[in-house]
Amino acid sequence: MPENEITPESVYLNRRDFIKASAAVTAFSAGLVTGCAPGSEDVFKARPEINLTPLEKELYPAPRTTRYKMDRRLTGEEVAANYNNYYEFSEIKEDVEHHAQKLSTRPWQVEVTGLVHKPRTFDLDDLLQLFPLQERFYRLRCVEAWAMAVPWTGFPMKALLDAVQPMSQATYVKMTSFYHPFTAQGQLAFWQPWPYTETLTVQEAANELTFLATGIYGHPLPKQHGAPIRLVVPWKYGFKSSKAIQKIEFIDYPPMTFWNTLQSLEYGYVANVDPGVPHPRWPQTKEKMLGTGEIHLTQMYNGYGKFVADLYA
Repeated sequence: MPENEITPESVYLNRRDFIKASAAVTAFSAGLVTGCAPGSEDVFKARPEINLTPLEKELYPAPRTTRYKMDRRLTGEEVAANYNNYYEFSEIKEDVEHHAQKLSTRPWQVEVTGLVHKPRTFDLDDLLQLFPLQERFYRLRCVEAWAMAVPWTGFPMKALLDAVQPMSQATYVKMTSFYHPFTAQGQLAFWQPWPYTETLTVQEAANELTFLATGIYGHPLPKQHGAPIRLVVPWKYGFKSSKAIQKIEFIDYPPMTFWNTLQSLEYGYVANVDPGVPHPRWPQTKEKMLGTGEIHLTQMYNGYGKFVADLYA
């Protein structure tokens, strides 16, 4: 059997949930035909509530900045909440929201280390209080050729850099996500390079667009979006945006990253949105907006060239 036809272990482990869900959908469909919906309460479960701490109640929603203009309609929150790439929990996008609820996001710490003058471990509340939160409307473009437009809440990564003061020899910023394989069953796939790692150059990390998000749609991040803190770099493909970050390390060499290690021909190291660079599975010249199905031509740097093009001159 060709290797690309082998069922991933995470899908195999999810088979029971899939069979139960399929049976529930079948029952619900039959109910619609007969005018009732037997078992519908099992098919459509309420979205998990986000319980805000007293501090979060003070901080959300955050003031909105108008510097970064949005040229698309915002993606509906319900749509964005139920369509997520998060292989730690599932390779099926619509299942991520359910499985991600297993991850405990409080207490949470982010260790900043490496080639910095002031290494520090931040508690989540430290980050929320030290760095003023703001809301930004950004577009996100996936290498799979779908896109969305969402309001993120967080703070510029440059504020974090200013606080820890990188040394002159630091050239890259490596971000490492959580590693809890018995909570996130996707991490039981031992042949994949868990935990998830991604990297930016120090110059990219200091760019004004680079954002550490703690919220979305005016409230703290739900777990499927990468709670409690994730990276947002709107001019790069979505896989560069590390979720549930626990460690940020400043180094003087280009480190290995998750997807580039697995499939370097499909997931470039720099991963800037570029319609002129072909992909073996998804044409990159166009993109489809989630929720509306609108088709748009893909823009170089995802339309953010005036902010970032000089990084690659």
